[in-house]
Amino acid sequence: ISTAINNVLICRNGSADMAAVYYERNDVEGHHHGPLSDQRKEATRKLDEVLKDMNKKIKDKGLENDLNVILFSDHGMTDISWMGKIIEILQYVNRADIANMMDRGPVVNLWPAEGKLTEVYNKLKVVEHMTVYKKDDIPDRFHYKNGKFVSPLTLVAEQGWFITEVTALLPHTLNTASFTNDNVTRMLKSNFFFSIAGFKKNYRAGPIRAVDIYNIMCKVSGIEPLPNNGSWPRVECMLK
Repeated sequence: ISTAINNVLICRNGSADMAAVYYERNDVEGHHHGPLSDQRKEATRKLDEVLKDMNKKIKDKGLENDLNVILFSDHGMTDISWMGKIIEILQYVNRADIANMMDRGPVVNLWPAEGKLTEVYNKLKVVEHMTVYKKDDIPDRFHYKNGKFVSPLTLVAEQGWFITEVTALLPHTLNTASFTNDNVTRMLKSNFFFSIAGFKKNYRAGPIRAVDIYNIMCKVSGIEPLPNNGSWPRVECMLK
């Protein structure tokens, strides 16, 4: 709460034009106990208290017509069943054929050993409950494949499934929720709210994409946006 209020104050005294707060309890409790758990709901209730106090401070400082407040999340969350829905990569390929495997979860980056790309791809592409993309074949909607650090293979699990090398490497305390599957999955979509100053009041817009938020932030800050994958037509309707 104090961090959120302090951010209001530094905007008020001119120390900053933009301030940001990351509230992680929803994410932490959702991962540990599930998105529908009492713990995750309690985290949301506490967030509501933070926003209530911050809104009061904004009014106390007379910033109702000067400050733009944007609330957004970078992902939604879905339940997972760890021991029932695990894809073990080393059941299908030899460890020696993998140079590096980055992360475990619904999305995994894989670097095959030199000369093993085609062999590893052919073995993994037939694995059920998982899609394997070569770098050039990654869907454009991911806004991902042109990055210079993207792995030769990207593995994407079906909703509710989890990818790892072997089950034995998983932690003893297992999460019960996850995210970052295909970005068209409805359960993984997130919320976006805005208020005050440059935005219309009581306006409900259609769905936007995470990459669109950058353009909104630039507009209300008076900054010319750099080239990006966001769509201005999807968001201009929200502004006065």
